[in-house]
Amino acid sequence: MENTSSDIRQLNEKIHQASAFVDLLNMELGKVIVGQKYMVERLLIGLLAQGHVLLEGVPGLAKTLSIKSLSSAINGKFSRIQFTPDLLPADVIGTMIYNQQRNEFMVRRGPIFANFILADEINRAPAKVQSALLEAMQERQITIGDTTFKLDEPFLVLATQNPIEQEGTYMLPEAQVDRFMLKVVIGYPTKEEERHIIRQNLNPQATPEIRPVIQPSDIMEARKLVREVYMDEKIEKYIIDIVFATRNPEEYKLQKLKPLIAYGGSPRASINLALAAKAYAFMKRRGYVIPEDVRSICFDVMRHRVGLTYEAEAENVTSENILSEILNAVEVP
Repeated sequence: MENTSSDIRQLNEKIHQASAFVDLLNMELGKVIVGQKYMVERLLIGLLAQGHVLLEGVPGLAKTLSIKSLSSAINGKFSRIQFTPDLLPADVIGTMIYNQQRNEFMVRRGPIFANFILADEINRAPAKVQSALLEAMQERQITIGDTTFKLDEPFLVLATQNPIEQEGTYMLPEAQVDRFMLKVVIGYPTKEEERHIIRQNLNPQATPEIRPVIQPSDIMEARKLVREVYMDEKIEKYIIDIVFATRNPEEYKLQKLKPLIAYGGSPRASINLALAAKAYAFMKRRGYVIPEDVRSICFDVMRHRVGLTYEAEAENVTSENILSEILNAVEVP
């Protein structure tokens, strides 16, 4: 055990030094993004844990600004795709075009070839386009004609969906929503933050430019370290208990949840909960995961992975209510 504890101490020191750039990034992003610390933190978790983020919030909450600023701070390439009902898969991934001078077909790459993709209002595009984007997210490669292209790393998709307008939208199927590591629901700023936003926007001189503080290669190194973060067997058991409680609530004395849950989290939920907890510990500059890391990230990883029955919807029960019950019932190590 002595050996293990000294290993953990060394790992802790190593990660404490290696994660210093997180503070730099937060300071840089704080220049233009007022409030929304929660959203920025979740974006960084997605980036460090190699996952994608689905953001839900009303228009005007700095979703576009956040990912664009993050891209600038990391010196990455940014692409914004506005999803509309008439969009085609070729508009996202690219297509073959005929070159008359050369008398041959050439590949014209789409906006997906970037480090940071903002898929704006993803639920406005038809299923074909959604699945083209989701394939790129999962496989991290694109096939155009008979040529397959690897996408640049780091590769982060931030998809937004607008919760208020349901006309002309195509709901993301459950299996596709599951491909997002995190689903983050964001709310309005506080009065103080809103006052700051007004002042910043009315004074053109007050809008500073985001400088690159790190390079994409630094993120790739950090990702390797995130996977090295120590996770005790007790924490692994805690994660498994949380996910299993969404599948078999009666085993955790939560019989009343049984008629409310249509389906629970898949093994992807367990993997993502473990990875996101490691990334969260890394951002808190720690070399080991504590139960609080799992609890703080649990809602974002799990809220889109718990299916509700008609009974739950009739009683206005949300997946957050169910997860709160589970977190209260499952024994914390």
